Amino acid sequence: MQKIAINNIAKAIIACMLWSTAFAGIKIGLQYTKPLSFAGIRFMLSGVLLMFFAGRPGNYFKTVFVNFRLIVVLSFVQTFLVYGLFYTGITFVDGALAAIIIGSSPLVTAIAAHFLMDHDKMTMKKTAALVFGIVGMIIITVSHKPWVMTGLKEVAGILILLMSTASGSIGNVLVAKYRQVVKPMIFSSAQLFLGGFGLLLFSIPVEGVPKLIRVKEYYVALGWLAFLSAAAFALWFNLLKKPEIKVSELNVWKFIIPLFGAIFSWILLPEEQPEIFAITGMILVAFSIVLYQYFADEKGRKLQR
Repeated sequence: MQKIAINNIAKAIIACMLWSTAFAGIKIGLQYTKPLSFAGIRFMLSGVLLMFFAGRPGNYFKTVFVNFRLIVVLSFVQTFLVYGLFYTGITFVDGALAAIIIGSSPLVTAIAAHFLMDHDKMTMKKTAALVFGIVGMIIITVSHKPWVMTGLKEVAGILILLMSTASGSIGNVLVAKYRQVVKPMIFSSAQLFLGGFGLLLFSIPVEGVPKLIRVKEYYVALGWLAFLSAAAFALWFNLLKKPEIKVSELNVWKFIIPLFGAIFSWILLPEEQPEIFAITGMILVAFSIVLYQYFADEKGRKLQR
């Protein structure tokens, strides 16, 4: 098995580091607006930002027109569903817990890739590695005692975030399956804009017409979130387009997200503090993903002997 090159690893780490800063920014922005409209505006801005780096306008719109059906399907799965569910779920749980749950996506992606990709199958050893992640998620969830703290509200938030994670994993697999169809930058821009536009339209009957906000902190959070989405998705989709990279093995690097996402939330959001069970769960999830990568590389190590 061919290992991911150093520059690809660097891109994956940078993308994950950018994503890990989103949780605190989202919680800040949601103090002033509703979740679906906030998500829609964020991703529309991200799509527009990437449009300036996607090549000539004529070629951009021609590519989008020719592949419009595929882009619409993937924007629905990868942006509309993922972030519609995510922004809804995060209103029910704190930023650190949300970061940890979303950080479990490598585990979900590995399962999705097993069923949807012919060359990315699970093994007994890989499955055993995932058990540590499942145990970690159980510890994290139970440690918050959602049935005691807020009735069923936090339980609903956790389930919604897990659904968001599953949708994102399926979207990653679909991008890899159609990796040679659309250039990564064009695809990233178009699917972010269309997905964001869909979220904004959907938010109007659900949340009402968005109101003008006159708070500087809101626009700082929105600007940063738009930038990080554009940069992170461009890097990630560029990696997913490479035929030598397996979806499950690339997603292993997302173990950085729960770690730094929780840390950023604890630093930037005064009401959120670390506690031992959450940290223990984080360690188990990270260990399971690192162990998964070790078993994934086992075949390559044997061939080198």
